[in-house]
Amino acid sequence: VRWMMYWIVFALFMATETITDLLISWFSFYYEIKMAFVIWLLSPYTGGATLLYRKFVHPTLSRKEKEIDARIVQAREHGYEMMVRFSKRAFNMAATAAVQAAAKSQGTLAGRLRSFSMQDLRSVPDEA
Repeated sequence: VRWMMYWIVFALFMATETITDLLISWFSFYYEIKMAFVIWLLSPYTGGATLLYRKFVHPTLSRKEKEIDARIVQAREHGYEMMVRFSKRAFNMAATAAVQAAAKSQGTLAGRLRSFSMQDLRSVPDEA
């Protein structure tokens, strides 16, 4: 559970870090403070990740649980519809490519067979 709390808090930190890097990276000792914060999160003695998770993350997730569940269901349905649509499109493209390849190779094969004369075919030894 402790590691789950750490990784959730660390993921949130990484998400906010992209914005803070753009806005306040010019600040003196910014990177040193950031590194100290990650060590504080990770340290079992300080329990930083556990503290932040229990104080901020868990109450927020508990408050918005129904909304999160509704979004997950919506994403699952949308993902299924998208997968079906993508599969249909992929099968159509594969079928079209197969038909085109068959039509093109049939013409090539017929042209090759026409290029052989009876003389050429008689010179091939029988291996029966």
